Amino acid sequence: MRGYLSSSVGVVCATALALPLTLPVTPASALARSAEARPAKAAPSDPAAPGSTQSLPLAPRPGDRILGSAAEQGLYRPDVHRFSLVGVVWDNPDTELYGRVEVRTREAGGGRWSGWQDVETHNHEHAADPGSAERTSGRVRGSTAPLWVGDSDGVEVRVRADGEGRALDTRAPLPAGLRLELVDPGTEPTATDPESENANPESENANSGSESGSENANLAPEERRMKPYIGPRPKIILRRGWGADESLRERGFIYTKKVKAAFVHHTASGNNYWCSQVPSIIRGIYRYHVLSSGWRDIGYNFLVDRCGNIYEGRAGGTAKPVMGAHTLGFNTDSMGIAVLGTFTGSKPSKSAVNAIARLTAWKLGLFGGNPNGKTYLKSGGGNLYQKGKNVRLNVISGHRDGFATECPGRLLYGQLGTARKAAAKYQGR
Repeated sequence: MRGYLSSSVGVVCATALALPLTLPVTPASALARSAEARPAKAAPSDPAAPGSTQSLPLAPRPGDRILGSAAEQGLYRPDVHRFSLVGVVWDNPDTELYGRVEVRTREAGGGRWSGWQDVETHNHEHAADPGSAERTSGRVRGSTAPLWVGDSDGVEVRVRADGEGRALDTRAPLPAGLRLELVDPGTEPTATDPESENANPESENANSGSESGSENANLAPEERRMKPYIGPRPKIILRRGWGADESLRERGFIYTKKVKAAFVHHTASGNNYWCSQVPSIIRGIYRYHVLSSGWRDIGYNFLVDRCGNIYEGRAGGTAKPVMGAHTLGFNTDSMGIAVLGTFTGSKPSKSAVNAIARLTAWKLGLFGGNPNGKTYLKSGGGNLYQKGKNVRLNVISGHRDGFATECPGRLLYGQLGTARKAAAKYQGR
């Protein structure tokens, strides 16, 4: 990965309001009507700021309309509450944004503006399956991928309909209800809400905020049954370790029968971060997935950073088959691993690729999975496979294997063969 700047990394966003907004988990219609900022609810024993979200409506540019819909919308706000992550959302999750989203941001306290940066618009394929309770909750909205920009207090965003080289009246209209989301992930918690510890099925590890083990230590019953083809349990930084505010997500957990495959993703959130910033980045993505996109929890089951650290994503237990919202159409009997960064033009680190291998060797091994093998998953519906089709996939697949997308970026996708071989070795195959 590249880039080690933090606060000077720019990007993003726009619209009207300088007041800090913290949005509760509400239906999309209510969220769209929200115009006032409210401070986030702090955990009873946590004096640290839990973060906030500013949701600002975009405005059409004067005189630029196609078939009644603005061909370009935007916002310029040099005076917003501080934020570190941005994204754009809209009303209908089934509507695609055919166009380009660009943002630039101003470094907090420094006055320097970043250059324009692209925000990945195709985020709908990282989502709950069609017809699932999470997808049909009434809260879900269309959204871009979130972009990490570092500590910022000014933003400008422009969203243009896709129409290069085409007449204005042939451009696809922009989605209705475009809003800029500016996310402040809050500061590292200094104490833990006892309720959030009790809500985590990995409660035996709740005091440390991480879990680790050797091949013979801390084995779950599933592991003992499946030996010898289970890799050693890697160190995993639990939700408590990265400071998840458990009051944001839905209560309870949803499980599938097993984990037959792992889908590898990139977050498309940019490569300009230090590994010490990763807990903040994950808190920002979590807040964006839940409060801005309307998902029940963060979408990925695990996240990996450039230093090879592994983080628990969606709540429910790291050894359990928790259903995520990561690969539209293939969330059942699978898990999603997201590497923090963008890998269309930058190579992932060796540490990140090795972390994928270590994690899959252990987690797939719990359910008898061979990282070098193939398996069948039934499609829940998508743009590559119709609903109900049994699809033969690599046990470690890239997102693009189940959905027509660039994710996880061609340079990360090209490293999956290396991850498969290493994972098989960790399993003792």
